[in-house]
Amino acid sequence: MAKLMSKSELIQNIAERHPDKLTRKDVKDVIESLAVVGYKELKRVGAFLVPGFAKFVVIKKPATKARAGINPFTKEPTTFKAKPARIRVAPTGSKASP
Repeated sequence: MAKLMSKSELIQNIAERHPDKLTRKDVKDVIESLAVVGYKELKRVGAFLVPGFAKFVVIKKPATKARAGINPFTKEPTTFKAKPARIRVAPTGSKASP
């Protein structure tokens, strides 16, 4: 699997694409501001759109009770554990061209 780009590598890469306009500090401030605005929008509205990149949506999963089932491989009766309610953020990619 390829190595993921770190935050500092992302900032450096963007700053190198615009050497006469943006400094690393400017790029870092924009990325951090985008994250703050995104968190607030996800809490307030439940969705956050970054045009040309992705849409992030909050999915609320309800709690599940413990239930009986059958293991499909061994055919033995099994009990599936209960799960607490949870909140998940799901990203959806946009159709941006490279």
